[in-house]
Amino acid sequence: MFSPGQEEHCAPNKEPVKYGELVVLGYNGALPNGDRGRRKSRFALYKRPKANGVKPSTVHVISTPQASKAISCKGQHSISYTLSRNQTVVVEYTHDKDTDMFQVGRSTESPIDFVVTDTISGSQNTDEAQITQSTISRFACRIVCDRDEPYTARIFAAGFDSSKNIFLGEKAAKWKNPDGHMDGLTTNGVLVMHPRGGFTEESQPGVWREISVCGDVYTLRETRSAQQRGKLVESETNVLQDGSLIDLCGATLLWRTADGLFHTPTQKHIEALRQEINAARPQCPVGLNTLAFPSINRKEVVEEKQPWAYLSCGHVHGYHNWGHRSDTEANERECPMCRTVGPYVPLWLGCEAGFYVDAGPPTHAFTPCGHVCSEKSAKYWSQIPLPHGTHAFHAACPFCATQLVGEQNCIKLIFQGPID
Repeated sequence: MFSPGQEEHCAPNKEPVKYGELVVLGYNGALPNGDRGRRKSRFALYKRPKANGVKPSTVHVISTPQASKAISCKGQHSISYTLSRNQTVVVEYTHDKDTDMFQVGRSTESPIDFVVTDTISGSQNTDEAQITQSTISRFACRIVCDRDEPYTARIFAAGFDSSKNIFLGEKAAKWKNPDGHMDGLTTNGVLVMHPRGGFTEESQPGVWREISVCGDVYTLRETRSAQQRGKLVESETNVLQDGSLIDLCGATLLWRTADGLFHTPTQKHIEALRQEINAARPQCPVGLNTLAFPSINRKEVVEEKQPWAYLSCGHVHGYHNWGHRSDTEANERECPMCRTVGPYVPLWLGCEAGFYVDAGPPTHAFTPCGHVCSEKSAKYWSQIPLPHGTHAFHAACPFCATQLVGEQNCIKLIFQGPID
């Protein structure tokens, strides 16, 4: 009997404590040109040998830029809130022996642990398709994990730069809370959505919220970078849970807890499912040739035996050239089995195990991209509204970030077994 994750968790005592993993939506197991250093499609957060967390300590109200600079040059972490040309509040941060801090952002400077760049939806996710102007902050957010059980992880907007500072300039949204402490929002904001019911097939999408620099939860601003903050949501916290989504305005990250990953299929399990489907020798019902999902390592090249599907009905075929109709769009064909007209695309196995909510067989395809995963995983992602641009939301394929279309956003595939 398969127990998800068992082959990768044999010696828990010798392994460093894993807090969780961040997985970037839109990549099917790796960046298109390969993972490199701190720039990759997923990042594991482990307990550090020595705590590097910080917590707020002294507050200074300063009237000259020189004094502000003097405090921020002391080598301590600090957050500066510029209220006007002649008034700045600087909050110094001191070492916290009980937490580990991990920083995420676009910058490749050393304080950033996980370098994230803009995700381009669909198949254009290559280094050649460069974003002219990124909307992801250089120092976007920080995740702070308790070093003691239950290893709670919390998210905060903004990260400390190479000078250990966070600067919120005159134009940034900032305010003083009733209890006297300063807080603010980053330019394009850090949005978080916690699914209701955890990350399982029963989960429902939660409500997208904005996280402040100090970790409070707010309703969304009218537009992404509006000056006016939303309303404080006192009943919610910045604690990440299995399946929480973090949107950095240009890339969306999925948080998986160590425990959640333990119950998730592994890469080996997905490879076994691929081999199982191929061993059943599905056939093209018209050409009668045997079809086979290509190896997980060959994700971009359409192979001769690759299954194709009509996304309006779900019938799986081999590649063929017929079925074009003059009254349809270029990639639309008429299915020879049931005469339904719709997109006709190659099928690709979803290889990023972190996106699966269960270990079920790959029976459903997202429309219109053709990525295939388990029924429950397909239905889960089909109902999740992901931020798009400055104020739009839509469901997208987690494996390639293509906007989903159609009645259900996914379709059950109909394979034909061998006739012999």
